[in-house]
Amino acid sequence: MSDLICITNRKLCSNNFSDQIEMIASAHPKAIVLREKDLSEKEYEQLARQVMQICQKHGTQCILHSFSNVAIALGAEAVHMPLPLLQKMTPQEKSHFQIIGASCHSLEEAKEAQNLGCTYITAGHIFLTDCKKGLPGRGLPFLEEICKAVRIPVYAIGGISSQNIESVRKTGAAGACIMSGFMRCKTVEELSLIHISEPTRP
Repeated sequence: MSDLICITNRKLCSNNFSDQIEMIASAHPKAIVLREKDLSEKEYEQLARQVMQICQKHGTQCILHSFSNVAIALGAEAVHMPLPLLQKMTPQEKSHFQIIGASCHSLEEAKEAQNLGCTYITAGHIFLTDCKKGLPGRGLPFLEEICKAVRIPVYAIGGISSQNIESVRKTGAAGACIMSGFMRCKTVEELSLIHISEPTRP
């Protein structure tokens, strides 16, 4: 099983989005997070149905993002929430999910997410990234600090590539999240260049 999570952004795809998801799911990343926050709830639900079906066909974990009501309605077992939305979720809402993730940008947020019942978190952004233009990355010491402070898996996010993934793994992170590398690749062979297979560890 890969230690890389695909974060979607259909606007980065030159291919048909469903075809891109099909290709990525067939390569079996750790998970695919359907992060399409510009959509309305109804539009997101329609897209989520398609993506969940594709992921199920390939045995790849699908994680819905932000729209917890949609995730509950579709019977999704996994959801990823921005921390402010996670804070508003009731225990009953959380009980629908086996996997709950949250986006964290500080040590305090990471600890809070753990206390709110998250089974994993993302921490970032670690390196310079187009998604956060002009903002310096928080760096590997920040990532290592968070990994040591919480008991749940931590996935690095922000500017992750084949050039820095090994340094990310050495911090104690469970893996990393990648958006553009997954969204822009044209072939399964290209996916292998971003280390989609399980890394060998000493």
